[in-house]
Amino acid sequence: MSNKYIVRQSVKDSDGVILGYEILYCGENQAFTSEDSEVSRNYAAADTIYSFLTQNSNKGLKGTLNFMTFTTMLLMKKTPHLFDKSELVIQIDDSVIIHPLSMHFVKMYAKEGYKIAVNEFQFVPRYLALLDSIDYIKVNAAMPATALRDTMEIAHSMGKKCIVTHVETKEQHDLAVSLKADGMQGNYEAATLKTKSHSSSYLQSNFFRLMVAVTKDEPDVNEIEQLIAMDASLSYGLLKMANSAYFALRHRATTIHQAIMTLGLGQLRQWIYLLSSSNPDQKMDAGTEEFLKISFMRASFSSELMKYAKDMPISRSEAYLMGMFSTLNHLIDAPMEEILAEVPVSEDIKDALLEGSGRCGILYKLVLAYEQADWDTINACAEELGIPSKMLTNIYFDCMESVNVLWEQLTSISPNQK
Repeated sequence: MSNKYIVRQSVKDSDGVILGYEILYCGENQAFTSEDSEVSRNYAAADTIYSFLTQNSNKGLKGTLNFMTFTTMLLMKKTPHLFDKSELVIQIDDSVIIHPLSMHFVKMYAKEGYKIAVNEFQFVPRYLALLDSIDYIKVNAAMPATALRDTMEIAHSMGKKCIVTHVETKEQHDLAVSLKADGMQGNYEAATLKTKSHSSSYLQSNFFRLMVAVTKDEPDVNEIEQLIAMDASLSYGLLKMANSAYFALRHRATTIHQAIMTLGLGQLRQWIYLLSSSNPDQKMDAGTEEFLKISFMRASFSSELMKYAKDMPISRSEAYLMGMFSTLNHLIDAPMEEILAEVPVSEDIKDALLEGSGRCGILYKLVLAYEQADWDTINACAEELGIPSKMLTNIYFDCMESVNVLWEQLTSISPNQK
């Protein structure tokens, strides 16, 4: 059985602001790289991308700038036309550049207004012939520093934007910043904040809705639970308070619903008012907001995967908290060990987040591997958990669509709410 996955990886500027996402895809048990033969690349790419995107081009890919690599066959199938030109950067690599027919299509798309990016750009004749149509050049962080510097300086002098890919270490990140890279992507960028917050942060518009919800004459507990569940810091704070000495009970609250029931609506209102008065003008930086969004995506993905995972020692709601809490060490200036010691999550979740051990650790590893487009680890973890690999991409994009829709609602306050 062939495994076909599609995932997106963020492209950030030097301040941690997301410029867009690269759509990475894998089919027929291999990622599509420049080393693959043209025949296998075209077959796998067309089979995976075209069939999926014709049905799902609106799912999770709207409203952002998407960098996507296209093969000759996909260019000829006019697959880029599935996307609005303002939301797509057509990426090509050497296999396209050396194909005469492909170049005709690339120039056609450029004239139509699509942005063009070139992977692993080189200043050699076959690349130079395309310079007039190129908007972005992408260079590998693993290049020798001198070559990277020279390439980027020349490209910038010609008005081209430069994105450094495969940024895996702080040293590579710092070098890219010093060379004035327009964008950076890689596992280091996806997993690291420029600075940590010194206290927990929460999404202001979500918090506003929470205040409205708890002050209604007849509060809807389900609505309150949903709003708190969308924010890692609020979830953490609520569980910490519900299990404090003041509210000590024989049975500890391990879910958001239990914590709300423990406090009661009266105490919950006081807690929310306290947060309101202590953070009246909080402005969240781009990095913090992205980590809150990541935590929401991990929570949703973990919870949905639980529908298919076999022999799991935790519930779906606990899996949701595992994903939600996975970024807390970036939102709170404290080690993860100390953070988890303050909330009564199960030992299985603690072991997963701290050591990656147990079946929960495999689930967590699967979620992280999908973020990183680590195809081999995705296959191994899915098989070990008994999750059908053919369903992963649809689950991932369903979660992404849900998160994007809810996030848009949460981050937009109507005029009558201000």
